[in-house]
Amino acid sequence: MTEAAGDSGRRHALGVDGVVELATLERNGLAESRHLGAAVTVSPDGDVIESLGDVEAIVYPRSSLKPMQALAVMRSGVALDGAQLVLASASHSGTPAHLEVVSQLLERAGLTEDALQCPLDWPGDAQSAAAARTSGEKHRVMMNCSGKHAAFLLACVENGWPIESYLDPVHPLQVRIRDTIEEFTGEPVGHVGVDGCGAPLFAVSLRALARVFSLVARGRNPDGDDADVARLAAAIQEYPWAIDGPGRANTVVIEELGLLCKGGAEGVIAMGAADGTAVAMKSLDGSHRITSLAALELLARAGAIAPADAARVAALVTEQVLGGGVPVGHIRVAF
Repeated sequence: MTEAAGDSGRRHALGVDGVVELATLERNGLAESRHLGAAVTVSPDGDVIESLGDVEAIVYPRSSLKPMQALAVMRSGVALDGAQLVLASASHSGTPAHLEVVSQLLERAGLTEDALQCPLDWPGDAQSAAAARTSGEKHRVMMNCSGKHAAFLLACVENGWPIESYLDPVHPLQVRIRDTIEEFTGEPVGHVGVDGCGAPLFAVSLRALARVFSLVARGRNPDGDDADVARLAAAIQEYPWAIDGPGRANTVVIEELGLLCKGGAEGVIAMGAADGTAVAMKSLDGSHRITSLAALELLARAGAIAPADAARVAALVTEQVLGGGVPVGHIRVAF
């Protein structure tokens, strides 16, 4: 994979001097673990409401930016809607329903699973993984990013772009993705890496990531209303199971509160409310144990959701602190 031409060069990455304590795990009244990170809340007009740590430092958003990749596919002339549109934005858990939609995208492109360049994997859903292991084979279509990759391939086929190099940063589709990210974040990409699925990975600031979710949650681009963005936001609300999986954190948050929610590997999460209030955060240690809890609390502090709703849903998606199988503590926000 080659480096994209015109890379803006490295800006400073989030480090230990740019984080604060976001949450604490207490067991029987004693603080056992502390999670450090940075987080930001922005208003509908993009102004910072609250910042914790260095929110101008760049981070890899990982899968939190998948909605931008799906939007770039749509802007390439690909008609996506419903569950197919959500799978293009998803980190799916590999249930049969997910795999069926990925197969639909590949069929539209006239391609098979062999064209996917994401790694071989097992489903993330425990029941689906157990069933898959009876065959003893991993499959690319089971990898959580396969929907995004299938949408990439469909865009290549419909535009006559090369298929073999669809993950190269200078490929026409990846250039369009980068342009879309810079349009919505309002800042140049700070660094280019390679995501776990093999796709180009564009680093931006947490403040910029929150701005993306503020816009998409309202169905807007930086210049105003946007039919494609509105369709993307509506599809995620209609098919929340598709973006993650039944019972999984992102899906539960969307189902229960109607928020736009997308996590990314290494402790990244972003959430946006319908009014445009949005949050982005990253745990410095890469843990997701506190991400939903902290993001929901920040949205409640900004008045975007009711505190009782934030607490109720956080309890559904945050692990319990158990001793002998019974609760003996809790995880609480530290800000």
